[in-house]
Amino acid sequence: MTILIVGGSGFLGSELVRQARAAGHTTVATYATKPGTASPTAWCPLDLRDAGRLDTVMAEVNPRVVINASSGRADWAVTAEGPLQLAIVAAKHGTRMVHMSTDAVFSGVGRAHYDESRLPDPITPYGAAKAAAETGILAVHPKAVVARTSLIIGHGRSVHERLVHQLAAGAVDGALFTDDIRCPVHVSDLAAALLELATSGAAGIHHLAGSDALSRHELGVLIARRDGIDPSRLPASLRAESTVPGALDVRLDSQKTQRSLRTHLRGARDFLRLCDAGQL
Repeated sequence: MTILIVGGSGFLGSELVRQARAAGHTTVATYATKPGTASPTAWCPLDLRDAGRLDTVMAEVNPRVVINASSGRADWAVTAEGPLQLAIVAAKHGTRMVHMSTDAVFSGVGRAHYDESRLPDPITPYGAAKAAAETGILAVHPKAVVARTSLIIGHGRSVHERLVHQLAAGAVDGALFTDDIRCPVHVSDLAAALLELATSGAAGIHHLAGSDALSRHELGVLIARRDGIDPSRLPASLRAESTVPGALDVRLDSQKTQRSLRTHLRGARDFLRLCDAGQL
């Protein structure tokens, strides 16, 4: 089977490439600026804002499935409009689509636990762009999968793991919030679950987050202990008292999706146990 991975040069995209190739799939990965470190069957430059290029790539690759793992942050054209264009082209070509979304579509106001039935109520530009993409994708491609996740961790290469090392070394200013609660997921678990959904008959909204709810500071302490860093070197603060925008307590409830998967979405306390970071 041919799989097109949009955003294959990124952290999650690279793991998707690795697992898809290991499963024997022909895997084409796209990049916005330069190819990543993964080894797909082929690399392909792609700007999601270029609808004509999207159509050309889809026609040339002719994938059975396209997985959008790209991240345009708060850039509306890339994060909201680009995935919608991708969904339009995928639907035109009869291609199955899986789109990666985020818990940032929720505000965390009034209710901490969010299952797939909850409607988005974002409070940041990034969350708003992601929520708009979700709505647009499912409108033009009803058989698509929209998969929401939380903080992605793994192999010592995530932005969260790197930040812990930088903060402990005093290389950057900042702190880890003690009142910002999320459900971290391991990148390998997430990629495996996405590939399961991609090759199944699933459609609609699915939640793919870890089973443990942790503050960013608690997560940092687990990472530090795993990597032999003194956790007391990690500065702590409250998001509620900062100028950094974002939800405080957003816990994705992934139980419904988990029941349909073979892949076990481990909690951070499980996958960040003391052992070699290279094995995780």
